[in-house]
Amino acid sequence: MNVLMIIVGILLFDSIILAHEFGHFFWAKKFGVKVNEFALGMGPQIFKFKKGETVFSLRAFPIGGFCAMEGEDEETINADGNISENSFKSKPAWQAAIIIAFGAIMNIILGFIMTIITLIPNKQFASTTISKFNSEAISCNSGLHVGDTITKIDNAKIRTYKDIGFNLLVDGKSTFDIEVKREGKTIKLENVIFKTETNSKGGTSTKLDFYVEPIENNFINLLKQSFLDTISTAKTVWSSLAGLVTGRFSMRNMSGPIGIASMIGEATNEGLKVSIWAAISNIMSLMAMITINLGIFNLLPLPALDGGRLLVLIFEMVFGKKINAKYEALIHMLGFIAFIAFMIYISYSDILRLLGKS
Repeated sequence: MNVLMIIVGILLFDSIILAHEFGHFFWAKKFGVKVNEFALGMGPQIFKFKKGETVFSLRAFPIGGFCAMEGEDEETINADGNISENSFKSKPAWQAAIIIAFGAIMNIILGFIMTIITLIPNKQFASTTISKFNSEAISCNSGLHVGDTITKIDNAKIRTYKDIGFNLLVDGKSTFDIEVKREGKTIKLENVIFKTETNSKGGTSTKLDFYVEPIENNFINLLKQSFLDTISTAKTVWSSLAGLVTGRFSMRNMSGPIGIASMIGEATNEGLKVSIWAAISNIMSLMAMITINLGIFNLLPLPALDGGRLLVLIFEMVFGKKINAKYEALIHMLGFIAFIAFMIYISYSDILRLLGKS
């Protein structure tokens, strides 16, 4: 059964890569850019076929993929000495920007679809409105009431219960400023106190001491909740990346492919204790987070990432000048080398964590 779940995990991971590369491929073809190869996986080819001008291939290692466009990294010159009309570099900056951006956009759309699938079996969803406090609650002594709808925590906007969990639990604090809607009025509560406890890793965790009202699962609410959960996940990813830059989070909190595989295994085992569907749902929920994470990460304005290429295209649109293709390729190559070094470091940290040495 675990083997089956691993296969399901690999297929879902490949679907993330496929969605990303298809986003590039679709708009490249739409704008008349020649795609030389559309590959799923990396390393040597194990299967390929050609349709039209494009080679479609399956490669040995299911850890990535690519959409190789004509003239993407260097100018392609035709017999007349001009840039080829079917090359990426020949297209207006706004078209090139759409081609580049849609890889990440497709990842986020896929995350939305996966979120819908994971929520379909639920009879109810968690709202952001307090229904009751538990017997040990102390936040009710600081101003929170039954019926309050939480709208902000420490100035962070709250859309879903996931937002409540992230903003209350991530720092292990005991005191928060919370804004609520109460009987149609906005109420700002300062210094709302929660109990804290020591977690299994020796850190401090905030203890939630209230329950929330349920939301009925119907078609409209399903779409709305899935959309809001997708926004919530994207916001969590962005906040986590910002936290790494500011030092709020440690690099040791990050996971690479090895760490992700371990998480898939844990999610599978926990789900199988209930049912096969629960295992698949756990994996798909994790994959939804991963694909949205990939989409947001790829939009960062860093060399070798889609966001770095978008930054170049925005420069071209604003100033009406193209950056020399050789210099741009060099920048992205150096960025790619730095990215690989970063992934090696993250993978090394994953191994240490699995061995219990980190």
